[in-house]
Amino acid sequence: MGCNLAIAGVTGAVGQEFLKILEERDFPFDSLKMLASIRSAGKKIEFKNKTYIVEELTKDSFAGIDIALFSAGASRSKEFAPLAVDAGAVVVDNSSAYRMEPEVPLVIPEINPQAIAGNKGIIANPNCSTIIGIVPVWPLHKANPVKRMVVSTYQAASGAGHSAMVELEEQTREILAGKEPTCEAFPYQIAFNAFSHNSALGPNGYNQEEVKMVNETRKIFDCPEVAVTCTCIRIAVFRAHCESINLEFTDPITPDQVRDLLSTAPGVSVLDDREHNRFPMPIDASGKDDIFVGRIRQDESIPENRGINIWVAGDQLRKGAALNAVQIAEKLL
Repeated sequence: MGCNLAIAGVTGAVGQEFLKILEERDFPFDSLKMLASIRSAGKKIEFKNKTYIVEELTKDSFAGIDIALFSAGASRSKEFAPLAVDAGAVVVDNSSAYRMEPEVPLVIPEINPQAIAGNKGIIANPNCSTIIGIVPVWPLHKANPVKRMVVSTYQAASGAGHSAMVELEEQTREILAGKEPTCEAFPYQIAFNAFSHNSALGPNGYNQEEVKMVNETRKIFDCPEVAVTCTCIRIAVFRAHCESINLEFTDPITPDQVRDLLSTAPGVSVLDDREHNRFPMPIDASGKDDIFVGRIRQDESIPENRGINIWVAGDQLRKGAALNAVQIAEKLL
């Protein structure tokens, strides 16, 4: 069964990834409307042997649309998603606009697909760092509840959009040529550098990215009591985020038990080769659907073998954004 599909923000990095994934997964649609800002209206995009003309996103864009995939930013989602719902569409929104609204499901299909049924027209796609971090934590949490989670992220430029990826490449060329790097997409030099995530700081010193990870994990797990703390950092990588995750469990758990649980977990690949010191890297995850997990080891600072450390890598544009949204749309069909 096909549907009438719209993509809002089709010319952005995530919008372009939507198209790749829809084609790879042979997503069934009867019609496809490509939407973007007025700057991109009129552009031609080739997709599945057909030429589409990008249309301006307006209040009248959603007549007859069944599913709308949004990746046009929070302000546009707030403006246009309710209009899409009024026109009869179900919106899968990739922005932060609706994630923490109590009546809006926040969904990772490997974790809480049952939440999709409760939608009132809008389903929120979680933050990329949240998705990449908790897809592998969930099967462990189901087996042995996680009491506390300490996360340090190493986040790729792609999380700040296509312009940030271009800036990383251009800055690298500039620096190698002995020139001053041009900083526009990011406040600081990203090439050959790392800096604290460039989202706004709250009065408690945590940035928005860190707060999102805390609140979204609790909502998706339906576990408000789980303790989560994060430090989010940008690094000079194009499109795959890495995360160091320390977990404190309710009961004892061994690294072998963790490997066994993750070996059959959906959306997870274990890459944990101690003999060759070979563990997940951004180049392993880039362009891949799964979250890669390694460095699985006991945290010897936590008593009774209740602590585990893991290291994960996941493609920010795929599972961290577009793939997760398309998986939600597949469930809607």
